[in-house]
Amino acid sequence: MNKHDFYYDLPKELIAQKPIEPRDESRLLVYDRKSDNVAHKHFYDLESILRPDDLLVINNTRVLPAKIVGTKEDTGATITFLLHKRIDTHTWETLCRPAKRAKVGCTLKFSDELRGEIVGEGEEGARTVKFYYDGVFETILYNIGEMPLPHYIRETLTDKERYQTVYAKQNGSAAAPTAGLHFTDKLMKALKDKGVEFVEVLLHVGLGTFLPVKTDNILDHKMHSEYYCVTDEAASAINKAKRDGRRVIAVGTTSVRTLESCANADGTVRSGQGETDIFIYPPYKFKVPDGIITNFHLPESTLIMLISAFVGREKTLELYKTAVEEKYRFFSFGDACFFQ
Repeated sequence: MNKHDFYYDLPKELIAQKPIEPRDESRLLVYDRKSDNVAHKHFYDLESILRPDDLLVINNTRVLPAKIVGTKEDTGATITFLLHKRIDTHTWETLCRPAKRAKVGCTLKFSDELRGEIVGEGEEGARTVKFYYDGVFETILYNIGEMPLPHYIRETLTDKERYQTVYAKQNGSAAAPTAGLHFTDKLMKALKDKGVEFVEVLLHVGLGTFLPVKTDNILDHKMHSEYYCVTDEAASAINKAKRDGRRVIAVGTTSVRTLESCANADGTVRSGQGETDIFIYPPYKFKVPDGIITNFHLPESTLIMLISAFVGREKTLELYKTAVEEKYRFFSFGDACFFQ
């Protein structure tokens, strides 16, 4: 299958540059696969759309302000680093620009509290950095780092918390699980009062999720691995919902990938933790989710391929064309979809 099979035209003005306020005022395209019906709603309408016994699976990862700028201690040149994945207490996989300045052995100063040394090199700007600091690394990072917003967002984000879900807990992501950005505490309470159950899983979103597919044949694309964790309690709640015939709805493609990485053939899930590089594209038989809440994704991305596997490639492109005509807002700070 060719990556161009997942291409669609998108006017630049439909790429959302700022998050909408309040969060749940974003629009929601609802598509029912059985009836082939499309409805145009708002995210707060989930209170009336969802069933009282639905179970929503949310990713409780928290985004680190992972973009930091270092000064080479020998030349004074500046290099921008994007923290990608933690290897151990002091060592991270990163992407840097300009990479030609970042050779193994060079040392950098990021602040009075934080220094680093490049201890490994990889392809396309990948560098392994060992950090030296006093205090709590996350606290230092929060003080000096910027949120790693996608390249298509050109405006500065003044409130770092606006690139976090309201239920974010576990530090470790290089990007937000953006489908969850639409939830408010008020909406979650209303859904819980209705009987909707929330179950938390964890997948630390890495840069690999968002890297472009460069190979024409998508089967030649290699996904980067990401850390996930499904607790015994979460697995038990999901499996009970499946036994009871209730719908399991994944909030975001990261939750989908976590569920499918832990799925058994009968649609139940295993608890556990580890690394996953699962790549979902058509044709794929989903084992766990009965519905997906997600944002609109980039053309030719692995994420639109995942949605195409759930909805169908032609139908996905048809729905995206409708969203363009209806002037939905696209990508990380854009509107949402509910596929059921």
